[in-house]
Amino acid sequence: MSRKILATKLRGLYAITPDCNDTGDLLHRVRRALAGGVHMLQYRNKLANTTLQHEQALALRGLTREFGAVFIVNDDAQLAAKVDADGVHLGADDGEVAAARALLGAEKLIGVSCYNRAELARQAVVAGADYVAFGAFFSSSVKPEAVRAELELLRQDYGVPVVAIGGITLENGGVLIEAGADALAVISAVFAASDVQQAAQDFSKLFSKA
Repeated sequence: MSRKILATKLRGLYAITPDCNDTGDLLHRVRRALAGGVHMLQYRNKLANTTLQHEQALALRGLTREFGAVFIVNDDAQLAAKVDADGVHLGADDGEVAAARALLGAEKLIGVSCYNRAELARQAVVAGADYVAFGAFFSSSVKPEAVRAELELLRQDYGVPVVAIGGITLENGGVLIEAGADALAVISAVFAASDVQQAAQDFSKLFSKA
């Protein structure tokens, strides 16, 4: 898919994989999430070594192609390039947008974490980011030390889609969408659910109500 087409998919539930070294279990849960309506998936595994990360990313690349979903790799532009992911998501310490663009090419997506700072988002867009992410908006078990972001960040126009992250649940997600979030990045509320597919469906319904 071209970058322009990929960018049109940046709305809705943006599922981020949990730390999971059991590739079979990870693929099972991701398949259920994709069946539930996830059309953006980010691979993130802070516990895996480089060999396992490559194995899992490659398998997830195939699975997302099967469902026609956008596949983003967290932090690692080189891994994204190796598995032909649709793009990369960069945090504060993951390098510059320009370097990722040079490595991945003009047709891939680049997202940037901007935490609780609107100025970082504007700088990222100028540098060529395709979307920006703010958070944490709520207390997160994945990143309990994360800075808190305010809803006002979502009400501004950055010229690109805006992703909200951090402690998002079915109960609080609607507030973020109403404030202006184009996508909700979720880990635990989807992948730790007893029924992953149903959880994904329920999150997707939040956007149909907006």
